[in-house]
Amino acid sequence: MSAREVVASVVDPEMPMLTLDDLGVVRDVAIDGDAVTVTITPTYSGCPAVEEMRTDLADALRAAGYGPVLVRTVFAPAWSTDWISEAGRRKLAEAGVAPPGSAPRPAPGPVPLTLTAPPTVVTCPNCGSRATEELSRFGPTACTALRRCTTCREPFEHMKEI
Repeated sequence: MSAREVVASVVDPEMPMLTLDDLGVVRDVAIDGDAVTVTITPTYSGCPAVEEMRTDLADALRAAGYGPVLVRTVFAPAWSTDWISEAGRRKLAEAGVAPPGSAPRPAPGPVPLTLTAPPTVVTCPNCGSRATEELSRFGPTACTALRRCTTCREPFEHMKEI
């Protein structure tokens, strides 16, 4: 198995229905002789799972017979939910997590100050209804919100657009 294939198979520690590759965290896999360097961009700079990601990537590569492994973390450009693959979006929905829409694009000029989050239309991953409501802005992970469908009444997580 190639180093790229090994890296592509490593599961995200916080969202185990996705690989780090599905999530768009993997930026590059480079081989120099027998050494492998993997470059990742975590979902946000304070991500508590970064060390586990680094360990899981290095362990998977070593188990596949690769030599010295270096996992680099870069923060620029910042990760965006737009980097989630189509397969990743499908896996989220199949696991009952509403995938994010397109990340917001800031307008040029001054940033307007608002005291409330803009309304978001999120489709229920269970029944497909767009009649959903936010229960909590934060779910089990910082990148998810808790929502409920007002049609089927099922609660679900929504991965927020970043």
